[in-house]
Amino acid sequence: MLKVTSANFFIMSVLIDYLMVYQEWGYFLLRAVIAVIFLAHGYPKIKNLRQTGENFSMMGFYPGMLWGTLAALLEFFGGIALLLGLYVPVLGALFAVEMLVAACWKMRRGQGLVNGYELDLLLTVGSFVLATSGAGALSLDMYVVGLAGY
Repeated sequence: MLKVTSANFFIMSVLIDYLMVYQEWGYFLLRAVIAVIFLAHGYPKIKNLRQTGENFSMMGFYPGMLWGTLAALLEFFGGIALLLGLYVPVLGALFAVEMLVAACWKMRRGQGLVNGYELDLLLTVGSFVLATSGAGALSLDMYVVGLAGY
């Protein structure tokens, strides 16, 4: 077991200070990974909106064409904007709501956490972090909108 000593405390303090220098890169990496995931899932939806609408109707989201189109537009164009760091707080909130609905839908169908709604839950929380923390300094929000962080 690790004993708490002044040397250990000093090392941890230095490590934390060192990592805080890269905080903006952390926000960027979180934003980029979430954006790529939404782009990867949004592209097939926007490519075939009719099929997306039918799929949403089969899942019980009526009218399917409306909800499927909204999800496709949000995931594809929102993913691009998120990658660039534009309107991150707004997009983060929209993505968090979308993924919360997806996670609840999967739970309602009886799917478990593993091989079920874990990705939806992770995207919900990651999007919520972006919505509440802002885009960070490595974003267009900082230059265009002035919303780098709160």
